[in-house]
Amino acid sequence: MRKKILITGGAGFIGLHLARRAAATCDVTLLDDFSRGRSDAELAALLGPVELVEHDLTTPVPDGLLADDFAEVYHLAAVVGVAESNDNPRRVLRTNLLTTVHLLDWFSGLTGATLCFASSSEAYAGSVEAGIASVPTGEDVPLMVPDLTVPRSSYGFSKISGELLCRTYARTHGFALRMVRFHNVYGPRMGYDHVIPQFIERLLSRVDPFEIHGADQTRAFCHVDDAVDAITALTALPTKEPLLVNVGNDQEEILIRDLALAVFDAMGRHPAVDVHPAPPLSPARRLPDLSRLRELTGYSPAVPLSEGLRRTCEWYAQNPRNPRDTAARGSGA
Repeated sequence: MRKKILITGGAGFIGLHLARRAAATCDVTLLDDFSRGRSDAELAALLGPVELVEHDLTTPVPDGLLADDFAEVYHLAAVVGVAESNDNPRRVLRTNLLTTVHLLDWFSGLTGATLCFASSSEAYAGSVEAGIASVPTGEDVPLMVPDLTVPRSSYGFSKISGELLCRTYARTHGFALRMVRFHNVYGPRMGYDHVIPQFIERLLSRVDPFEIHGADQTRAFCHVDDAVDAITALTALPTKEPLLVNVGNDQEEILIRDLALAVFDAMGRHPAVDVHPAPPLSPARRLPDLSRLRELTGYSPAVPLSEGLRRTCEWYAQNPRNPRDTAARGSGA
């Protein structure tokens, strides 16, 4: 009998990649309101075998809208992206908190299901900035929001709150819980709110000179295929103990300046570089400790950055932004 899974934010970035993978062996239902997800040919190609339910999770789930026999639920619906956090922190807070509360209220009525909640490395970014968490960063560091006056804090706070909500509901209702802190997940169809597609889009627009903010900062980027491998393996684990696990790539840490040059090479364009300071609260270094993920699942990133950038650049070159589209934005900071 095929396992039934639900993916909230299923028309978004990670959601669609997860759905495409899971559809081969599972009965998949996507939940999305298309305020951020993309209705495009890639989504259409999945529908039929994959069910799509449209609903805005900032309102409660109506009785009877969804089945009650899902084995796994992946809660990926969220507002993400530095630009969105800076420009519209109210929306980030309202959407991310309400969608999680309403999803949990509905999920608590299921029997025997496992919930996978998409958190983010932004949950501990303030702790690193304050010097109370080291890099590489594990899961069990203290969490803090260093400056509530900075709009960007809205996203990290929403993920800290989401983790607490999930833990509280899991303890009260006794369901299995996985919380995954995504670290710089990238790949085809990820929208335009993150550094790699922003670099690609500006190259496609032939911007010259090419601005780089925070060129001396470092990140380690995780291809979406590796992220999907990790979260499906974690969710399939039989333990009912709540698990908080970093998901990312700890093997290819790179300077943002060098990332830009790698994207230049992949796109075959090499404009002059114009370096600017990093925006407020942007961490100087982000690198996950993946010891727990490896211990639990045997995980090892399979897609090297050079190959992942090639695939991503190729997709964006073949799928230019349509101003009528809503960019697909999945979880991941």
